[in-house]
Amino acid sequence: MSGGRKLKLGLFLQGAGHHIHGWRYKDAQSGSENFELIKRLAQTAERAKLDMVFLADGLTTSPDHAASVVTRFEPITLVAALAAVTSRIGLAVTASTTYYEPFNLARLLASVDQLSNGRAAWNVVTTSSLEAAENFSRQKEEHPEHSERYERAAEFVEVVKGLWDSWEPNPYKIDKATGEYIDKRKLHELNHVGKFFSVKGPLSVTQSPQGHPVVIQAGSSEPGQELAARIGELVFTAQQSFEDARAFYAGLKGRLPKYGRLPDHVHILPGLFPVIGATEKEAKEKYEELQSFIDDSRAYDALEERFQYDLREYSLDEPVPDIPESSGRKSRPQLLLKLARDKGLTLRQLYREVAGARGHRIVVGTPLQLADHIQKWFDGYAADGFNLMPPYVPGGFDDFVQGVIPELQNRGLFRTEYEGSTLRENLGLPRPINRHTRVSAR
Repeated sequence: MSGGRKLKLGLFLQGAGHHIHGWRYKDAQSGSENFELIKRLAQTAERAKLDMVFLADGLTTSPDHAASVVTRFEPITLVAALAAVTSRIGLAVTASTTYYEPFNLARLLASVDQLSNGRAAWNVVTTSSLEAAENFSRQKEEHPEHSERYERAAEFVEVVKGLWDSWEPNPYKIDKATGEYIDKRKLHELNHVGKFFSVKGPLSVTQSPQGHPVVIQAGSSEPGQELAARIGELVFTAQQSFEDARAFYAGLKGRLPKYGRLPDHVHILPGLFPVIGATEKEAKEKYEELQSFIDDSRAYDALEERFQYDLREYSLDEPVPDIPESSGRKSRPQLLLKLARDKGLTLRQLYREVAGARGHRIVVGTPLQLADHIQKWFDGYAADGFNLMPPYVPGGFDDFVQGVIPELQNRGLFRTEYEGSTLRENLGLPRPINRHTRVSAR
């Protein structure tokens, strides 16, 4: 292992699998609103000693969306339910800084963190979809530009963290003789006034055993990386090659010192789309079968969603053209264009890559080959771990748990028991010191 580091693994949980048509695979189950299936996957991940399950989110939907995202539970509600049927695994949710208010979100996440005894994590996103504005009493043209969304996000996170510090540890007195229920000295107003927000506080939820929910950042654009270096404790990313992943890893870790942060306190987890077979031939046949389900009639719509650009003037069998940058997503379109250039893909071929793993790394092979890939990236400082994206469920995830996890454990790369009871303890992240306790201790 590299310098005593511990591999981090999360399950990117989607109830219909990550392949656009994974639900059509034999023996696959489906249902983004099937709580019994979601519970089973979370409990399987916990038995395998994974660090967390992660739930993405979107603020729009359409019958033309992929089955895995056309319907889904609101994720904070869902992890609150999962907190009751799990005990050790982390529970990570996506929530938008563009269409939430800091006080509301801080309260929701603090509640989940308390209910789960310190296992919550928040994936900070800024929402790239222009259509989201129309669901929040705005018009598309009122959706903020990319740079403004990240500026707002930075202030949003600082406000939320301030609200999470409203209560110093152990505020309850519950003294029946004196009638004193809480120590009022341990309750603090925030009184934040900034460019985007004015928030008085305090929060009505006390701190959890892990202090704050773990903060995740998933943007890989220049503003996204800067925000990750400033506030991220886990960083989700999509990298196609070992060389690109190493460069991203070194670049992001190199930004940390100016924020007074240590490399060990930020874990970088690329997405990994595993297709596993008992033999390499079986794995390749499985992947080919999954790809055979893809309907190319959705190619233009899917590519337009990714690039926010209409490509219908081009033939699907032409090489991918130059596509202008939009004000929405930045890093993922750039990654997909680089993938297309590196592999010489046509629009049809690029769509099929997107339909499979949305730009994340696809690894097709045996459990040993998957373990070799993971170890190469981990030991080579291209990743601190991976966010697992099974193509279909539950079998696609069961294959990983039954085949790859034992091999990683045999190699000494992955835990056999949880290190602690909170997500921070299991990730090896420090517990934030309440700012008011810190000041009073000086």
